[in-house]
Amino acid sequence: MNKIQWLNQSKRCIMEPTGLCSPTVPESELYRSIQALLLKETDSPQSPDYFNKGMLRWTLHKKVQNNPANSLALVWVLIKELEKAERWDCRKFIIPLLHTLMYTIIQTAYIPDELYKRVYGFCKRLLTYPHPYCAISLNFTRQIKTETSVPGLMYQRMIVAEQRLKNVHYSFQERVFVFADPDIFSGALGQMISADIEASASGPEGLMSPLDHMRNVVQHSIQAALGFEQCQGPKLAQALKDMGQDIEPYFQEVLATLEHRVEEGSRGEGGTLRDRLRQLYNKIVANTHSGSLSHQPLRNCPLPNPEMSFHLWTQDLDIWRELAKCFRSSSLSESFSFSQENEDFELGDMSGEPVPSDVTRISIQSTDSGIERDLSSSEPSLSYVDAADMNTCEFQKNEQEPKKLSRQKCIRIKPNIKYSMIMLGDDPSFGVGGSEGRGGRGTTLQRRTGSSGSQNSFSKHQKRFTAKIVAMGDDRVLGQLAKAYFFFRKREAQRVSLTMKIAFQFYYIPVRKDPTTFSLDKDNLKDSERDLCTLGSYLSMVDSWYNCNVKSLGCMIPKLAKMQKESSGRPAEPFISDWISYYVRTGRQPVYFTIYSVKMSLSCTKDTVEDVFLTHLDMVFPEFKQLFASLKEKQKKGTLKAADMCGAVVSMNYKKVTLSGRDVDKGMSRRMTEAHISAVPSSETEDLNCLTLSFNEPQAKSKNNTVFQISSIKIHTSEGRSLTVTLDRDCRRTFKHVQSIDISPCLDPGYCVQQIMRSKSKLNLRDNKDAGLSKYMSKGLSLPINTFAGIVN
Repeated sequence: MNKIQWLNQSKRCIMEPTGLCSPTVPESELYRSIQALLLKETDSPQSPDYFNKGMLRWTLHKKVQNNPANSLALVWVLIKELEKAERWDCRKFIIPLLHTLMYTIIQTAYIPDELYKRVYGFCKRLLTYPHPYCAISLNFTRQIKTETSVPGLMYQRMIVAEQRLKNVHYSFQERVFVFADPDIFSGALGQMISADIEASASGPEGLMSPLDHMRNVVQHSIQAALGFEQCQGPKLAQALKDMGQDIEPYFQEVLATLEHRVEEGSRGEGGTLRDRLRQLYNKIVANTHSGSLSHQPLRNCPLPNPEMSFHLWTQDLDIWRELAKCFRSSSLSESFSFSQENEDFELGDMSGEPVPSDVTRISIQSTDSGIERDLSSSEPSLSYVDAADMNTCEFQKNEQEPKKLSRQKCIRIKPNIKYSMIMLGDDPSFGVGGSEGRGGRGTTLQRRTGSSGSQNSFSKHQKRFTAKIVAMGDDRVLGQLAKAYFFFRKREAQRVSLTMKIAFQFYYIPVRKDPTTFSLDKDNLKDSERDLCTLGSYLSMVDSWYNCNVKSLGCMIPKLAKMQKESSGRPAEPFISDWISYYVRTGRQPVYFTIYSVKMSLSCTKDTVEDVFLTHLDMVFPEFKQLFASLKEKQKKGTLKAADMCGAVVSMNYKKVTLSGRDVDKGMSRRMTEAHISAVPSSETEDLNCLTLSFNEPQAKSKNNTVFQISSIKIHTSEGRSLTVTLDRDCRRTFKHVQSIDISPCLDPGYCVQQIMRSKSKLNLRDNKDAGLSKYMSKGLSLPINTFAGIVN
């Protein structure tokens, strides 16, 4: 009842005056657009109108993007709607409105102080709300507090970081990497997204250069501080355009002024910042023809999309090769001594075990001075070599370039507790309590979410480079991402390099292949009917704003590609890249998914194969697949006999989860033809961080499959039969002739190295239990997928 009354009051609200800048979009139209955004009780997640919410959000931002007065009017409307939702306790509307408000504030040319105070007061009141409202509001409260004293800081830092503008005052940089499944994005679909991302780098006047971004930063910062009463937007824009390349000193000065004000904090005076920018403004427009101050609106500075690249993910290590290539080209690589010899993932052993601490090294004493001209033409080039590699590696002379000194910049350092602590500190599960089976939740079984403190963009301890990795596809691409992330952590445990320099953020856009592209055979038809994006469906259940803005985008991408192919034309403006930009900028609440380790023994080779999976593991007995299909035909005809029901005998030892968090060891033997293990809950009410095992018993009277909730399991076949195992529904990760399977939560490689170092340094002689900080650290490795709100109860 309260929600209905609240929705019927919007048209009677009166807008606050916006000064001399009047909005071109009518107030009533802004209210109607906002009301259409809200998630009402009558909206069903399966209805087309529900998915249109994301399109309405994009359209609203486009309406106000080209006029600063429209942005300011929208801020007034949004804060009124938020306060109204607070009074009527309509929490369902708060997160969509709050994200829309913050994204509008960043792009607004000028906001009065009283409006800043109003937004800040509302965000502070949300701190008393339960999670995730308090986590989101804490991040926004910090940003608004800083923005109040330093207007335009969020816009400035976002442009500098995303466009990687060189400066000495703010050294943080970001890059968006979009990795897509080639099985889905081959052909016209991939070409459309690649063209859309390329078009996003262009502005109204063509491709935007770093100088264009510098002009926008100077323009926006001065306007945000001085306002429409003391700043003529068109006059300032014309003066900045006439400068050409001379804009860079002013850009550096604006950055220095705002960053110095941030360092001063509450000790500084707000008037000092405005006085300095006013002097700079007068200096810039001194030689420009002056116009009337009373009728000049502010100039809009559209927020460009971040620098992003599109890749078809063909090999597991492509993600780290592209990242290393990008980081080497960055200005940050010099300060971190980022060398190709040390960081080339093509040469690194991504599957080897952690390097023991007692590996013997052979060092060669150098007799030269190290100066190139002092080297003789016959002197060999020497390097460090492992003793284990002496059989395959030899010292060779550099005959082609005798006058160049070629040597390694460093040698591999023995792993110790210090470096393993760096690995554990980088783990998003750090500091949330230890857990043997479920990734750091202690005695509670619910999936972990949040950790917004690590997402604070103003933290001094934040790493200088942030890689925002966006995965596009179904469950297969997520399994590939989990595997690549595990191998990366494993390599970093051997030799810490990127962990100390780069922060990773993972995003996921669920996209499945167009069902019309499937053939009509029964197997493919069965795959097309089931949900191949189970993790995306789960995130859509727990976060409605993710459902509207991310899952809806995944549903529209195949349709857009088909429409573009039929029209044979290029889109007028980037659409998908705008959507991705909004997601990576505002999606800051991660949901953690445990990565599970699989150890399989093969009957044909007697070897043990290790791998990981994130969402699904499917087991089937090939010899019973055809037989089971024939039994179904008999069942339809009514000729099925009890003797026909058969299956293979499987013994299972597993840990059954309970609501108390105390796992119970159990064992049993069953006859089955296939089994399925899922790590993603099928509904919001079953949000347990555990595995769901389901298998069919041919001799059972019930037609339903037997289901167990477990944390780990060991499966062994008997009667000489073997299994075929498929991980994350990826046919490329299928293993045949499997005789036994051991499934458990994947241990963090950093934790494993730390335990090895502790035992070898004799720091834990009494027992093998964790001591000191180890008991507060997570042992399991989890993959964080960023959403807008995390899990909303």
